[in-house]
Amino acid sequence: MLKRQGVIETWHDRRIGAGENIDHAIDEHINSDEIILLLVSPDFIASDYCYEIEMKRAMERHAAGEAVVIPVILRACDWHHAPFGKLNATPRDGKPITQWPDTDEAFLQVAKAVRGAVENLVKKASTPAAQVCAPAAPAAMPAIESGPRSSNLRMAKSFTQKDKDQFQAEAFDFIARFFENSLNELGQRNRGVEGSFRRVDANRFHATIYRNGKDVARCTIYMGGGALGGGINYLQGHSSDSNSLNESLSIQADDQAMYLRPMGMAFMGGERDPKLSLEGGAEFFWDMLIRPLQQGW
Repeated sequence: MLKRQGVIETWHDRRIGAGENIDHAIDEHINSDEIILLLVSPDFIASDYCYEIEMKRAMERHAAGEAVVIPVILRACDWHHAPFGKLNATPRDGKPITQWPDTDEAFLQVAKAVRGAVENLVKKASTPAAQVCAPAAPAAMPAIESGPRSSNLRMAKSFTQKDKDQFQAEAFDFIARFFENSLNELGQRNRGVEGSFRRVDANRFHATIYRNGKDVARCTIYMGGGALGGGINYLQGHSSDSNSLNESLSIQADDQAMYLRPMGMAFMGGERDPKLSLEGGAEFFWDMLIRPLQQGW
């Protein structure tokens, strides 16, 4: 969207053409571009060229106010002690993109960070920048005179069945990615433990946890179901059955937003009407899979 609006033009070293001088092309951009993204990973830190030359020059321009350097934390590494460790990194809290259940959400935060940097540059610039320009639409909007107003401006919203069906599909896909990433991380953090994720089809996946080669937890999560009226359902063990479950998340809505609501009260601390986000629903099901193992370990 930043490109489509003309807010940014981008460059990276894969755009160097055959026959071009690589060092000269990189120097030209790292000495002139207004925003420089550091794509931080163990490989970035290990690369003498990236770390000692590109990053060093980028930080010099950042310190001089000639450019904005934004560290983008792609993978887990010891970046806090680097020269750019004092900068505010993205995504939020410097959490590596590979550790986000929904990587689209992580990259959205990166895009928002770039947009914010552009807006700050536009405010400070006395002349149009060579490669950064203000979005046309916001610039054309008339200024709104500030003054006293009420904070009570909320209006009731309504949601169609199509909205709810789309929200359910989005929630199921989010839960699937959440489980796949969580199972991978579980194995990396615990010796002798392995997680297995298998997407059966668009509406069903199986999750398994092994300890020393023995399966110690299995579940099936599926969307829909005949006699049970749909929803996103949790079933212990692996099964192709769509008419049994141990727990279910239904799609509900109030006058402001759609949310997930569990059928039972498992692990909800007695809350009368829990309204779960996509991440809250995913954590709810994940807790059902892993809590018995945590209590028994």
